[in-house]
Amino acid sequence: MSDNDNSINRRDFLKIMGWTGTSVAVAGCGATSIESGVELVQSQVQPEDYAIPGIGVYFASTCTQCEARCGIHGKVREGRVLKLEGNPDSAINKGRLCGLGQAAVQAHFHPERLREPMLRKAGARSFEQADFQLISWDEAFKLLNAKTPADPNKFAFLSGSVSGHLKVLLQNYVDSLAAVADPKTDPKKNGGAKNHFVYEALNPAVNSGVHQKFFGVAQPLLKLSKAQLIVSFGADFLGAWGSPVHFAGEYAAFRKVSASKPRGVLVAIEPKMTLTGANADRWMPLRAGTEGALALGLAHQLLKHPAYARAAPAYVAAAVQDYTLDRTSSISGVPPDQITRLADLLKERSPSLILCGASAAGHAHGTQNAAAIMLLNVILGNVGKTLQAPAKSSFQQIEAVEGRYTALHALNQGLSEGRFSTVFIHGSNPVYTAPEFMKLRENLRKAEFKVVFAHTLDETAMEADLILPLDSATEDWGTHVAAYQPQTDGIEINLQQPLMEKIHPQTRSMGDILLTLLKARSKAYDAWEDYYAYLKHAVVANKAGLGGGAATDNEFWERALGRGVLSVPASGQTLDVGRALARQVGLKPDLQALDLVQPALAENAEYPLQLVPSVRAHMRDGRHANLPWLQESPDPLTTIVWDSWVEIHPTTAARLGIKEGDLISITSKSGTIKTQAYLFPGIHPDVVSVPIGLGHEAMGRYAKNIGVNPLKILDPIFDQASGELAMSATRVHIKKTGEHTKVTKDEGPVTNQAGRKLVVTIHADKANFSKEV
Repeated sequence: MSDNDNSINRRDFLKIMGWTGTSVAVAGCGATSIESGVELVQSQVQPEDYAIPGIGVYFASTCTQCEARCGIHGKVREGRVLKLEGNPDSAINKGRLCGLGQAAVQAHFHPERLREPMLRKAGARSFEQADFQLISWDEAFKLLNAKTPADPNKFAFLSGSVSGHLKVLLQNYVDSLAAVADPKTDPKKNGGAKNHFVYEALNPAVNSGVHQKFFGVAQPLLKLSKAQLIVSFGADFLGAWGSPVHFAGEYAAFRKVSASKPRGVLVAIEPKMTLTGANADRWMPLRAGTEGALALGLAHQLLKHPAYARAAPAYVAAAVQDYTLDRTSSISGVPPDQITRLADLLKERSPSLILCGASAAGHAHGTQNAAAIMLLNVILGNVGKTLQAPAKSSFQQIEAVEGRYTALHALNQGLSEGRFSTVFIHGSNPVYTAPEFMKLRENLRKAEFKVVFAHTLDETAMEADLILPLDSATEDWGTHVAAYQPQTDGIEINLQQPLMEKIHPQTRSMGDILLTLLKARSKAYDAWEDYYAYLKHAVVANKAGLGGGAATDNEFWERALGRGVLSVPASGQTLDVGRALARQVGLKPDLQALDLVQPALAENAEYPLQLVPSVRAHMRDGRHANLPWLQESPDPLTTIVWDSWVEIHPTTAARLGIKEGDLISITSKSGTIKTQAYLFPGIHPDVVSVPIGLGHEAMGRYAKNIGVNPLKILDPIFDQASGELAMSATRVHIKKTGEHTKVTKDEGPVTNQAGRKLVVTIHADKANFSKEV
């Protein structure tokens, strides 16, 4: 399209609106809709319209605290959002909400939120807040446009996982840079799309790759409620794995006794107890990294049964033949009788569901571990029962793109080689989450112009040349499509709307920023005054495909905002997991390549212990560490608050003369951290664990210099198949520093009951936890 032509063809219109690839009719396409798209835009948040003193009203929106994208209702009174609850119309969380989601209110009112654009002062070489000066948005946009390189290959945009129409605008902007460089060349082949790096420190990339090869889909639906037995290899689905609020509801149904199904039994196998493991009927510790070997040992036991042996192809039997009971026990450290008992349980309770978590996938042989674990689902016939096919979305352009470590690695490589002169960063804090071996901070400084779109002055923002303040999630508009969609017959698009007026007038929506940048590159976006106008037009334009029926545009839009979700029936055929498996898509060569008899855990006298960083539900990757509500939320297993700790098995601690509260140095080949010891029986004696999320060098007074960051000392070990960082593969040694502190925690002696027997207790040695399992 020429700069002087306001017309636009249908294909470009679909791309701009985010509906490329849909099989539904989009109304109002073509030049007419663009030319008549200008409308009077009024704020949807006008307190005088609904404010009744003392009476709260509720508005639907979407939680953006994690990637689950739960639907929420915000309670607003006298124009201020006070409380968030789950939206019962959302199939993802069905009216429930976790503590992390509740804390979004505190993020909104946080006193240290960024309020105005900030530019690094000329000549400033240090990286402190005083090195920045306030500028206007007009000045900021002039800089953004002026600093955008003519050569698109010199530009990089790093984002966190992204979906919905923000993803559409972001990708259109990146594509537009390449289009300007060479209009005759496909932007995706000319450095546009390839220079958008999507990164998450905690990601399911290893599992997704295995699922794709085994089942033909990256994320099959996990029907916990249909299982009689769940075996979790480190999958903390009640904590911080996948979509935990949704899985908590599924777990409740799994545990419930019915006429057609007995109470479900949960077995957790992991080197360090998770919240899910703490809720299990049986918790089985094993050596870190040997999960795949144990899975193949269980498969070996199952194939002794004629029914399983007849159904298994010869190459499956060949893959497990070396994993005899004694050898499997020797590798994993799990006693033989426990292996045979679990194998018997798998035979007795069908259907079952076998899950693979981060601690199993986080090794150099992580993909092999995951493949061995998924093989159990195949042998047991769980595919099509507790593992089902997700709906096939018709809206590929707005589907979630999940971040992965390899994206950050590619960006860091380009920075190291000086290939990127301008870098935009949004929705991620890589300077904090990147291990020291990457030297990301040093490499990022090689870029001439760095722009960070942020809510707080975190570590990455402090490295920027230009910092642009964003609206909070409760002030912003948006659409979201969760990566994990729990329905088999459709997908859910979640709507995000402001719950109150802006607190700080100079913050901006990321959607508005991208729209302004796109307007500078193409007149096709001039039709929309702001992101709200664009978003409304995009949704209403596809009213027919979104279940709008005969409603008018305004009726459909108001109804959608009222519900907060658009439930879209599946379009076309759904992926048939069972049929994909029958075709043996990618299965045979992967099973033939399995070799876990000698796992990569050779004895190491210098670094005798395995470091398994733990992920807490309320801290995740540390992006919310500046919220006091979360800092003071007790860890559910240790009850520790406002600090980090290293979990050590009591026998290991006794051998090393370590007591609770001793300050311990934890050293890998890549660095050292120091924190307090906590003696914890829920961990393998050869493993130590430090929670992720603390140890910030910036991010305000509630996060800075509190705790330690175990990600910094991870060694450069990568999954051999996917290239992902092996987060559970670093070996360390620990020693006492001679210092001691008092561990701040909520737990107290069980005998302190004010002289009354308020809680009946029994010693763990006398409890028969294996009675059911």
